[in-house]
Amino acid sequence: MKPSDTRVIHEPAKTVPVRADYDILVVGGGPAGLTTALAAAEDGLKVGLIESRSFVGGNMTIGLPVLGFLGQKKNQIIKGLPQKFIDRLRAVKGASEHRWCPLHMGITLVEPEAVKTVALQMLTEAKVDVTFHAMGVGVVMDGDVIRGIITESKSGREAVLGKIVVDCTGDADVAHRAGVPCEKGNEKGGMQPPTLMFCLGGVDTEKLRHSIAQQPRTYVTDFIPAEYFGQNNQFIVVGLRELIARARQERGLEIPNERTIIITGLRPGEVWINMTRVAGVDATDVRSLTFGEIEARRQIDDIHTYLKSYVPGFETCHFTRTAPFLGIRETRRIVGYYTMTQDDVLGCRHFEDAIAVASYPIDIHRPGDEGCTLIWCGDCYDIPYRSLLPTKVENLLVAGRCISTTHEAMGAIRVMATCMAMGEAAGRAAKMAVREGVSPARIDVAKLQAELVAKGAYLREPGVAPGAVSATR
Repeated sequence: MKPSDTRVIHEPAKTVPVRADYDILVVGGGPAGLTTALAAAEDGLKVGLIESRSFVGGNMTIGLPVLGFLGQKKNQIIKGLPQKFIDRLRAVKGASEHRWCPLHMGITLVEPEAVKTVALQMLTEAKVDVTFHAMGVGVVMDGDVIRGIITESKSGREAVLGKIVVDCTGDADVAHRAGVPCEKGNEKGGMQPPTLMFCLGGVDTEKLRHSIAQQPRTYVTDFIPAEYFGQNNQFIVVGLRELIARARQERGLEIPNERTIIITGLRPGEVWINMTRVAGVDATDVRSLTFGEIEARRQIDDIHTYLKSYVPGFETCHFTRTAPFLGIRETRRIVGYYTMTQDDVLGCRHFEDAIAVASYPIDIHRPGDEGCTLIWCGDCYDIPYRSLLPTKVENLLVAGRCISTTHEAMGAIRVMATCMAMGEAAGRAAKMAVREGVSPARIDVAKLQAELVAKGAYLREPGVAPGAVSATR
């Protein structure tokens, strides 16, 4: 990538009009932002949602299943508003039930276009004021208190204010611009590589699953026993490493991933492919992000050829579409009142200020090679409210994968159901702060927990932590 130009231009000062003033301003309309806004607007407060794209739903719209609703003991651990959203999707055949998966604990298949429609319907019904096509490019500060953000759009540069602001951008964009200390990546700054999902039609998924179930020595999968595929007609395949090795050797195909990752869709014959991989991308840098989009798209042809030529059921498949944007696994993480660690996850730690329960393993697509590291804790762990509270800045909450964690813990809490649970907690906390006239750091967390439980969320009692199980793949 060509280095950035170091020259500068000085813009004249501008008078920026205030376009809107809300009780609660949510920035980012992905899984966390969606539930934040719904929770915040539940009893009549004026809530605004700013989204840079033309739709809400974020990573739920790129062909990925929703992971995290089920725990490692097969129990449902995320309920409340996230479950209500899935219920609405299921009513229009836009989601599956939560299905146990030996590798991912639970998977919930969703139809991307249904997500966009149903999410917007729910926000409209809740009277959330949604603004699309607006990018947050700055913040409005009063000392160390955030008062709102600056947006750029077709309407020009505008200010949007809020008594409480919730950063659900996934990249901690608002927090970073407000002066919250942030971290990126591992100890060397390496971040998990992103993936551009793409969809194929005309796949004989029955042939695929029966081939794996009946010939497990030929079609080896990672950690998922062959008999699983004989019992489930919608599934995720992770593995088939030997086939990729053959494709590389026999045809010289450039496949950037050592594992075949296939996700069946809700429509017959449709699958989503999670196999592009672009190392070294920093999604907070526009040129790096652009390189990632270009390189990932270049990789699709060889992956498609591999699937048609080597994987049973793909012989007559055809390309249908790519995801609307690159799927980003990791960028900034805030430094909050408490930083979750790998020990917290693997120790199944219970926090007195718990606002969500998670169980997804530490799942790190390693920055330096093709592999992935998985470490299971054996049960569940809590997410503390303090990890949603950034240091240095008042009246700001953060929800989603950019909360205060280490690189390793982020690899566990980044999945969508967990982000939705954090969003519900952030929205209810913001609502309490506005109603009581205090900052989010000064609300009564016990009252927040009581409201979460009363509204159907799941919080656990302290328990004995089982031992962790690890794997490197």
